[in-house]
Amino acid sequence: MWDYRMGTLLNRFDEHDGPVRGVHFHATQPLFVSGGDDYKIKVWNYKTQRCLFTLHGHLDYIRTVQFHHECPWISRTCVAVLTGHNHYVMCASFHPKEDLVVSASLDQTVRVWDIGALRKKSASPADDILRLTQMNTDLFGGIDAVVKYVLKAMTVGVNLGLISSQFASHCFWGDDRQVKIWRMNDTKAWEVDTLRGHMNNVSCVLFHAKQDIIVSNSEDKSIRIWDATKRTGIQTFRREHDRFWILAAHPEMNLLAAGHDSGMIVFKLERERPAFCVSGDTVFYVKDRFLRSDYLQEAKKGAGGSAVFVARNRFAVLERSSNQVLVKNLKNEIMKKSPLPIATDAIYYAGTGNLLCKAEDRVAIFDLQQRLVLGELQTPAVKYVVWSSDMESVALLSKHAVVIASKKLVHQCTLHETTRVKSGAWDENGVYIYTTLNHMKYCLPNGDSGIIKTLDVPIYVTRVIGNNIFCLDRDGKNKLIAVDASEYIFKLALLRKRYDHVMSMIKNSQLCGQAVISYLQQKGFPEVALHFVKDEKTRFNLALESGNIQIAVASAKEIDDKDHWYRLGIEALRQGNVGIVEYAYQRTKNFERLAFLYLIIGYLDKVGFMCKIAGQNNNLMGQFHNALYLGDAKMRVEILENAGQLPLAYVLAVTHGLTEIAERIAAELGENVPCGLDATGRAELEEDDEASGADWGDEDLDIVDASEVVANGGDYFLMRRRVNQMRRMVRKVAGTWKIWNFHLIQRLQNLLAMLALLYLSLQQQASLHSYLCALAAAPVISVAVEKGWNEYASPNVRGPPALIFSFSQMEDRLKAAYKATTEGRFPEALRQFLNILHTIPVIVVDSRREVDEVKELIEIVREYILGLKMELKRKELRDDVTHQQELAAYFTNCKLQRIHMRLVLASAMALCFKQKNYATAAHFARMLLENSPQEAQARKARQVLQACQDKDDSHQLNYDFRNPFVVCGATYVPIYRGQKDISCPYCGSRFVPSIEGQLCTICELAIVGADASGLLCSPTQLK
Repeated sequence: MWDYRMGTLLNRFDEHDGPVRGVHFHATQPLFVSGGDDYKIKVWNYKTQRCLFTLHGHLDYIRTVQFHHECPWISRTCVAVLTGHNHYVMCASFHPKEDLVVSASLDQTVRVWDIGALRKKSASPADDILRLTQMNTDLFGGIDAVVKYVLKAMTVGVNLGLISSQFASHCFWGDDRQVKIWRMNDTKAWEVDTLRGHMNNVSCVLFHAKQDIIVSNSEDKSIRIWDATKRTGIQTFRREHDRFWILAAHPEMNLLAAGHDSGMIVFKLERERPAFCVSGDTVFYVKDRFLRSDYLQEAKKGAGGSAVFVARNRFAVLERSSNQVLVKNLKNEIMKKSPLPIATDAIYYAGTGNLLCKAEDRVAIFDLQQRLVLGELQTPAVKYVVWSSDMESVALLSKHAVVIASKKLVHQCTLHETTRVKSGAWDENGVYIYTTLNHMKYCLPNGDSGIIKTLDVPIYVTRVIGNNIFCLDRDGKNKLIAVDASEYIFKLALLRKRYDHVMSMIKNSQLCGQAVISYLQQKGFPEVALHFVKDEKTRFNLALESGNIQIAVASAKEIDDKDHWYRLGIEALRQGNVGIVEYAYQRTKNFERLAFLYLIIGYLDKVGFMCKIAGQNNNLMGQFHNALYLGDAKMRVEILENAGQLPLAYVLAVTHGLTEIAERIAAELGENVPCGLDATGRAELEEDDEASGADWGDEDLDIVDASEVVANGGDYFLMRRRVNQMRRMVRKVAGTWKIWNFHLIQRLQNLLAMLALLYLSLQQQASLHSYLCALAAAPVISVAVEKGWNEYASPNVRGPPALIFSFSQMEDRLKAAYKATTEGRFPEALRQFLNILHTIPVIVVDSRREVDEVKELIEIVREYILGLKMELKRKELRDDVTHQQELAAYFTNCKLQRIHMRLVLASAMALCFKQKNYATAAHFARMLLENSPQEAQARKARQVLQACQDKDDSHQLNYDFRNPFVVCGATYVPIYRGQKDISCPYCGSRFVPSIEGQLCTICELAIVGADASGLLCSPTQLK
């Protein structure tokens, strides 16, 4: 189920087994019914997103389903079976008003059935027993539904039929490429006309609900519009490569949908925006093919692409063929010709004597008198131009964007919309009001925007005066919409720093809500946001942000939460408000911080008081710290004695010269008195401590000094070997260290990725210079090697450096990697593919075409690295047979060369067949046959297909080939369409969201999910 306005997928309903051929929505309930090739009819509730029940009874494919417009029989029982056709019935539909059903069949006939008796019986049903007895009658053609007409409609099978209540006509179409129109009355039916023009089978036809037209599509890749009264073709739309199959019309709006081979398109048959123009207080608009306004003179006609007034009695006409403007007077006489500076599609008014010229990707303001370009701006394709009343600002409307610029086309802001932008107008305050398909929005001069109101149907704004929006609807009717402009007027006052107006609006208006508060916080006005908030937690946060400590204290008292008091203490400490800091620490009973606060502000008596409190709470460590703050050695000795730490107490007493206390403690210790103290009480240390550094893991780490490598010119092969050794060491350690070392392991891996690039950069740097030795005793001269140098080049103009790596080398490396893959040397192939990915960042190309080739090479290498890593992982698995099959299946999803894809498919097919997963093995066999295999491979695939007929899988795999997916490069699990994923900014590999922030396991260079610009390998990418 899709939202056609946003172009987004809303829900999937997956309970059918096989293709679904028909869907129909209930007229009043949130239900729809579907039928398909599994012989089942399912009734769904699209709000609860579940199937309510399934109807069984059909013995073949179900091609159409439909609710009755007045009496939708949802009784879960079959009320009638209409028999009479002697071939497949391709379609059946209810008459929109009468008790009739029309059916079309491949027996070349159309039958019209009278179901009046069936409807009466269903309206007042009999007893259940009577209904059961009537089922047999219905099965063999009862009297509840009788054939009223049998129409010989086609010379071949009839695909579908349609009834129109508007014209009292029937339409039938089939494989003879024709659409036949029939009429009927109470006694007979007759053919009226035949519509010819399609070049292949006609797929679908419908009558337009509001206009006298018929729309048809066909397998000839076209949609044709027919005049229903004249029965002639009006217009034809074609697609290049897709056949059309189905048509549907919106029940209320002028929208049609057509399904084709690649998807679906939603389109209109005619433009619904009324053409209008505002001049002063008058709006001119077109309705019913007439130009309407208060006063009109007699019009004069002439040829031209677009026309606009440039003065009171002069107007300009665009002549596209010569790309020039013709300036004419009111008598339609040419006064002047002027060529335009850009290839112009349309012209717009840009002030007296000026034109705004629109090209495909830009606009420019052109002065007709001086023939100068006054301003130019790159924009998406512009559809409409709206100037402010003072001509100081202009809004450029494209399909999905609004660009605001000054009168000289200096860019101010751009707003992007997901739905189509319809219209817009400026108000007297310089705010741009515009409408999309379903919203009315505003845009401030600084680019801030918001929603004014939601629209049920699109409207077209013509003028904005205060809180009143003047507009036209799609029927060309003038409307006046009153809106609440308080929000954007308030934001505009903030932007222009009119704080008196801001405070007045706060006191008098109804502005409120989290959106306004968030806006004020974002723009740096938390003190203003305080006036809107009554919630104490929000007030507390805003008060801290604005530095209003008094309001923060009042809110903290109301909340009385330890975390809020802690944050208040931090903010008060930052402001230097010691009293509030002390109060906050007291409320949280954070005695350690409070004691330290008293120490640094000099309140030693309060530090002593904190020491007593710590003693009462039996907090010996806090008591010891407070005694340390006071510098009272005797008190610290007492605390250690009370804690039972007599040796420490003795050492402390000796150190501070407390002889009597030391002798008393020594007497208590007896022979356990600490020895080895000098006269000052300090322990005698040996100079040579043998235990220093023992067992700390730094015996022989083989660390490379990168600065030494750079200074010596670099032994690159040695460095690359060291990097690989360190990488293996980190992987080994990562498998043995505990989880608390995860971030250290990740940092080491990031360092190794940097060293890999450093190795290539050193090679590149060393190749950029040549060294000349002029004399034996003279120093060596370094000369830069330039790309494309010749002897006639100027010595003052330096060319680009000659790089050692080029894109052509990558092609040779890719061939070598392909060869290793073909020969089954997967570790060697993986190393070569990784080497290509690591070398690409130091390559520079010259053209856009080569940039595209580099990106294509990255995609190719990425797919091979992912597949090879999964294959190597699969070979490591011994006991997990199910996971082996899953990895083999995921390998087939990689985009490989055909020769490698055949090998992968053959391997996956054989593995699944051995493990008795017959359905999956048959799928791989069919894929193998589609890839032009060798004779031996094809013979084996056909044998597997024959052996797997009508057999199911014995193991449930996490693999659904019907649902498109990509494989996570780290966890090797499928990420199906619609599931969230993140990507590597360099190689584009996809990962599950939990991998965000980690090193990419495919390229081993970039951080997954990082906000980066991607690869820049050419100066053309910066233009």
